[in-house]
Amino acid sequence: MKIAILSSIAWRTPPRKYGPWEQVASYLAEGLHARGIDVTLFATSDSITKAKLDATCAVPYAENAQVDAKVVECMHISNVMEKADQFDLIHNHFDFLPLTYSKLIRTPMVTTIHGFSSSKIKEVYRKYNGHTHYVSISNADRDENLDYAATVYNGINEEEFPFVAIPDDYLLYFGRIHADKGTSEAIQIARQAGYKLFIAGLIQDEGYFEREVKPHIDEKQVFYIGNVGTEERRKLLGKAVALLHPIKFEEPFGLSVAESMFCGTPVIAFKRGSMPELIRDGETGFLVNTVDEAVDAVGNVGKIKRADCRKWAASVFSKDKMVDGYIAVYEELLRK
Repeated sequence: MKIAILSSIAWRTPPRKYGPWEQVASYLAEGLHARGIDVTLFATSDSITKAKLDATCAVPYAENAQVDAKVVECMHISNVMEKADQFDLIHNHFDFLPLTYSKLIRTPMVTTIHGFSSSKIKEVYRKYNGHTHYVSISNADRDENLDYAATVYNGINEEEFPFVAIPDDYLLYFGRIHADKGTSEAIQIARQAGYKLFIAGLIQDEGYFEREVKPHIDEKQVFYIGNVGTEERRKLLGKAVALLHPIKFEEPFGLSVAESMFCGTPVIAFKRGSMPELIRDGETGFLVNTVDEAVDAVGNVGKIKRADCRKWAASVFSKDKMVDGYIAVYEELLRK
């Protein structure tokens, strides 16, 4: 079986810091390669992989303003499509644009839908629904007008997120700094609960950061750590009393939620999107609806056994579990 993995080129694969799609594509490519499957990763030329690497883009466009994103995306996608007959299957982690090639090639294509950035792009998914194959990353993120080959949860390399039995005395917000992710609400929760809050993540909305977040950063109770890499990420997650995840949108998945539980750190999240699938309420964290409910949950977080968080995450969100899921999808589609 020869598989082409088409990754995003916004960031390196795996990402230096932020880059969830690239991280999942990396875990999958390395996992498939370790199983002896012939894998070619299509990503930026600075990407790191034990599989074969094919690249047309030297610099991730999100890291260099001089790079024209549309130009490098066209070159990147066309590269894999022009080589389609060299593969048994193309696995697309690049959203909807590659779908427009699917009727022009004979090689079957699987697309992992990492969420819908806009309802407008669903028109493209609907057009190619009967010709290509879709995988959802949670049952909550499925669209009723699309057909799915499977749901495969994103996997985590558990070795990168070791278990921590005894935490420090802070709460953590880890994610994009954006209104959708609830950074401001996390600050409210921490203040009302009387805990220090460490904020880490990419500032995606500068205006929101300046208005709703920066005025509260006092380096006494509220701290902004910045956009951090894997080493600092696992330390922050592992030593937190709890991860605060007060999302304000229907999130398709939450890598930081799974990573947190791998470290043994329970998660307090607003009950939206995929959160009921990721978190076992009262066992690996709490599902809440308001800031006040989240504050109450912080007071009860000591009842959560950190070992249970790790056990749950390992049973459902491991890299190996994800690789197993995708191999099953590939084999079923190739049989057909």
